[in-house]
Amino acid sequence: MSGSAFNAFKSRVPVAWSPRLYITLVRGLPGTRRLHRRTLEAMRLRRCHRTVEHRTTPSLLGMLTQVKRLVAVETEEMYNARKQAEAERRALRPPLVVSHRPPPPTPKPAAAAAEGAAANAQ
Repeated sequence: MSGSAFNAFKSRVPVAWSPRLYITLVRGLPGTRRLHRRTLEAMRLRRCHRTVEHRTTPSLLGMLTQVKRLVAVETEEMYNARKQAEAERRALRPPLVVSHRPPPPTPKPAAAAAEGAAANAQ
């Protein structure tokens, strides 16, 4: 399970204090305790892989401690960096042009044609 998306999110633990936190639900709700489901509902997290923004308050930090195995927490800088990387990955690329016709014959220059005629005359 080391390559799962859950571990990828959990590796992005905020290291510095931030006035705003971005919280993403990364585990599903079925099978969780009712208290945890109610806590997630209070944080407006109702579906998996949805992100909400909250101000950092002691009550929010207490809620995050309660459901820390279900969510991923990012600071504002981390969230912006992740969104920018996703936008770059989804950016439009120039189209690939594939031609299945043979290339047209290139006309020979006059000097090369004269040399070819001289070689044929010998």
